[in-house]
Amino acid sequence: MLQAKLALDAQANLGECPRWNEQEQKLYWIDINKFQLNRFDPQTGENEFLQFEEEIGCYAFREGGGFLLAMRTGYYLLDAWNTELRFISDPEADLDKTRFNDGRCDARGRLFAGSYYPPKDYDGANLWSLDGDHKVALVADDLLTTNGIAWSPDNKVFYYSDTPKHLIYRCDYDLETGLASNRSVFCEFPKGNGRPDGASVDVEGYYWSALYEGGRVVRISPEGEIVQEIAVPARCPTMVSFGGKDMKTLYITSAGGRPEDELEEFPHPGGVFAIDVDVAGLPENKFKG
Repeated sequence: MLQAKLALDAQANLGECPRWNEQEQKLYWIDINKFQLNRFDPQTGENEFLQFEEEIGCYAFREGGGFLLAMRTGYYLLDAWNTELRFISDPEADLDKTRFNDGRCDARGRLFAGSYYPPKDYDGANLWSLDGDHKVALVADDLLTTNGIAWSPDNKVFYYSDTPKHLIYRCDYDLETGLASNRSVFCEFPKGNGRPDGASVDVEGYYWSALYEGGRVVRISPEGEIVQEIAVPARCPTMVSFGGKDMKTLYITSAGGRPEDELEEFPHPGGVFAIDVDVAGLPENKFKG
């Protein structure tokens, strides 16, 4: 099995949401539990961060520059690096136990972002979409932890996972309306060998999923078959993203704070990893607003 190599010894608590900025040729990523948005330059090895006062579940680059952040208390705009946050709205203002988690923009510039419900005593997490006019729509409301949001290259298939349930779903997707329908199970993982966290899709339509507590990333065919596995020197990879000049470098974030007895086999918890792959990934869509 191929193995990803350490690109940044970040020692993150909960590294997530790697996003390649093609213009800057830099990798952005977050540490959810440290309330940080990071910017990493693979050429120099330099990493810098912005410090916030609450968790960032995910973010997107904006078409006009800056960022859209989905945070514990809702959606915020950031006009540029190290500028003031501007509040938009909070679709879960009446839910005190949830926070935003994974998210990504579709090809029309809508952000799809889901929430995380820690008690897990019922399906208390949701999946939302936010369009460029800041209108919010509910996509799904029967989840525990929303993850793995991605689209097929032709934008006709929408994917997302529910990590604690070990399930990845697929839906038919209408790009014009932003509606997802006909949900079915795309891939189900056995208990005890990793569960599907963040993901990305390559130009051939294959879905790459980070398996939390599985120490690896898997590439899944459009038919739902695992065709490749990549080992990660951290037991809890959290998300993958494509980058590099040819979009053939797979970047992988991970979670730290792991027990000592794991370190011999998984020596770099919380690291950011990279591996060159044979197929390019899709560039990230930007938020239209």
